[in-house]
Amino acid sequence: MENTTADSITLQVLKEARETVMSSPLEVINTPMIPWAQTTLPLHESCSIHLKLENMQRTGSFKIRGVANQFARKAKGGHFVTMSAGNYGKSFAFASKHYGTKGKVVMPETAPISRSLLIQSFGIEVERVPTPRLLDVVNHCVQEENMTFMHSFNDPDLITGHASLGFEVLEVVPNPDIVVVCCGGGGLLAGVAAAIKLSGCDETKIYGVEPEGACTMYKSFIENKPVGMDSKSIASGLAPPFAGALPFALCQKYVEEIVLVTDEEIKSAVSTLYRAGLVVEPSGSAAFAAVINGRIPNITGKTVVVILSGGNIGKDELTNFPD
Repeated sequence: MENTTADSITLQVLKEARETVMSSPLEVINTPMIPWAQTTLPLHESCSIHLKLENMQRTGSFKIRGVANQFARKAKGGHFVTMSAGNYGKSFAFASKHYGTKGKVVMPETAPISRSLLIQSFGIEVERVPTPRLLDVVNHCVQEENMTFMHSFNDPDLITGHASLGFEVLEVVPNPDIVVVCCGGGGLLAGVAAAIKLSGCDETKIYGVEPEGACTMYKSFIENKPVGMDSKSIASGLAPPFAGALPFALCQKYVEEIVLVTDEEIKSAVSTLYRAGLVVEPSGSAAFAAVINGRIPNITGKTVVVILSGGNIGKDELTNFPD
C-alpha cells in the first residue's frame, strides 16, 4: 500500500481489475441503470438523470466489487481482519465463506445489531467497539493474533475493483455531464472517478457526497491531506474514522468537489426512494439526497448519473424513517 500512488492506477490496471471482478466466482452483477423519468420519484430540475442501482448488487451493495478483486489477489488461506460498519463486512464474510478463509470484522458499536448478526451468520467473528478504537483493535489483531489486515477502503485492489462500476456507467451513458457518488473512506468515489476520467471523459464533473457529521474527505480537501474525525451519522457506512490516503490522492486528482448533506436530508431521501419502490439504506441514499436538495451545482439541462450504492436496511430500521 505504501508504494501505491494515484499515478500507478492506470486505465489498463482498472480494466484488468474489471475482468477479475466480472469473472469472479462471487458472481458480481452488472446492475441496472434506469432513467429517473421512468420512476415515480419527484424531480424539480429540467435535466436527464439516471440511477445506478447498486442496491440490487450481490450482498446488497457495491462493496462486493472491490472484495472480489481483493480476494482474487490476496485470499490464499490465512486469517484476515477488517473494520466495517456493515456493507464491507457482509461482502468480506460472503467471500470468506466461499474461499474458506477465517475472518474477523471489527465494527463500530453504532452500527445496527442486525448487521453484526448477518455477518456472524457467515461464520465470521464480530467485535463491536467505539469508532475511535477501530484501528487500535485491528492493530492488536494483526500484532498479537497474527491476522492479516484487509482494508475496507484504503486498498488499491479494492479501489480498482470498485472502478468496474464506473465502466458500467459509461456503457449506458457514454459521456455524462455529472456523476454523483457517496463517500465514506473514499474507495468507491476514487474508483468510479478514476474509471470515468481515465476513459476520456475529461469534461465530466464528479461529485462526492458525505454526511455533515462524517465529512473526512471534505475536511481532507480543505487541509490538503487525509484527516480523521469522530464521525457520527445515521449513514454509518459513510462514517469511517478517517479518509483513506490513496482514495484522497485519487479524489484530489479526479473529483470536482465534495458536498455535504444532513442526516435529516438522508432520512428523507430513504423515505422518498422507498415510496417509489426502491429500498436504499441511508449510506446508499446520500448521492440522491444531494441532488434533490440542490447540493449539486448547474445540473439544469445536464445528463446526470446518481449512484444508489446499497440497499442493506432492515424492516426494524425502516420504521425509524418518516412516511
